[in-house]
This record gives sequence, C-alpha cells and structure tokens, in this order.
Amino acid sequence: MAENFNEMVRLLDTDIRGGLKTHHALTKVKGISHNLANALCSVANLDKAKRIGELSKEEIKNIEFLIKNPNKIPTWLFNRRKDNETGEDKHLLKADLKFQKEMDIKELQKIKSYRGVRHHAGLPVRGQRTRSNFRRGKTVGVRRKGVNKK
Repeated sequence: MAENFNEMVRLLDTDIRGGLKTHHALTKVKGISHNLANALCSVANLDKAKRIGELSKEEIKNIEFLIKNPNKIPTWLFNRRKDNETGEDKHLLKADLKFQKEMDIKELQKIKSYRGVRHHAGLPVRGQRTRSNFRRGKTVGVRRKGVNKK
C-alpha cells in the first residue's frame, strides 16, 4: 500500500474505512446516494475506483465543500427539492435529514391527511395490502370460513 494511506477517513463527522472505493465510501454518509456520489466524483475530478484512504487532505476538503455547497450538481439529485417552507432546492445530510423527515410526518399527522393517519396507526402508507402482510399483535391467525370451535 502507499505510504500516505489512511485506514480511517473522517468525512462530515462520519468515520469511513480507507479501503473502500471513493464512490462507495461517499454513500456511507447518511443522505448521499449512489447517483449523488457519482456526480460528486465527476465534479471533483476524482477516480471512482481509487480508494478513499489514498486521497489527500485537500481532495477530502474539496469533497466536503462540494457536499455542503452543491452548486455544480444538478438539482434533481437533491433530496429536498422545492421545500414547503422556503421553496428552494436543498440537500440535507445526517441529523438534518432525519429531523426534517420527522417534521414532515408530524405535519401530515397534524393536518390529518390520509398518509398522516396511516403513519399514526403504524400501517403501510403507500397502498400495500394488509391482509397477509404487516400482521402483528393478536390477529395473526387465519380464520376459516364455516369452522366453528366451541
């Protein structure tokens, strides 16, 4: 291995093993998808196959800057487009992403939308069937038609 190889790389308060390829290592940060990691590598002119432990400190700082200020990245890769409060396109990471998701669910519950009611009841939100899946609690058994137990 190279002399200046780092076993652990600190990127946006996340510890990443240095042996991972750059493209895969970026996805270890909560809020960065494979597509966004690919775009970050392209904008920063990094080799995706290169190990993240082989990158210099300047290259890692450049990646952090691009993640915090994603001006050169297309907005369709962001995870928060047309925010309800501000109307701007944002990309949230880590705790901010988790907090915003919780606040969105609470807002849906507050206005008593269908999705909010389903979230509150602990039922599937996106139209899945509930007869055979999502079964827990007392009603797990199958009741046959015409069979009476006394």
